[in-house]
Amino acid sequence: MVERILCLIIGYGFGCFLTAAVVVRKCRRCSVFTLGTGNPGMANVMAQCGLFPGILVLIGDVVKTVLAFFVCYLLFREKLGTDLLAAYAGLGAVAGHDFPFWHRFVGGKGVSCTCAALFCIHPLYGLAAMIVGLLAVLITKKLAVGAVVIPAVFLPAAYFVSGKEVLILCLILTALMVLRNLRFSFTKS
Repeated sequence: MVERILCLIIGYGFGCFLTAAVVVRKCRRCSVFTLGTGNPGMANVMAQCGLFPGILVLIGDVVKTVLAFFVCYLLFREKLGTDLLAAYAGLGAVAGHDFPFWHRFVGGKGVSCTCAALFCIHPLYGLAAMIVGLLAVLITKKLAVGAVVIPAVFLPAAYFVSGKEVLILCLILTALMVLRNLRFSFTKS
């Protein structure tokens, strides 16, 4: 149990680093929370600052999640196994991104972090879920729909490949995507 809690804490610590806050501060000299939709994520930064700053945010959000995974992998791979520690570290990273302590627990939607977490749990099924999510966005023209579809589509793989505990953690990730994307509404990016 201690290893699981530590993976969550490590993930949360990495997740609290909001790449968009740094990129927007350098690019626009203002707070990302006052820019566009106020969401510290790739889509908002790309819409308000351009393609390159948006890509930097995407890379930063993916990297912080993957770094949390690697730290947990180095520390706990023998006790937890890769899938399980990836799920805990990923959930922690998403929680840190969504609820950073340094910003009174107000953060982003966690879409890039969720995608990176799913990829760390199982690369093939994570990529497949992202492709289905992209198709959902292209069909509906709503980023929020893709954000919810991605972890939801991953749920069967989480259960059949990784087991019940990973499924529960992925259900929490899916619930976070629903909650965070409802907060910003389906009409905004």
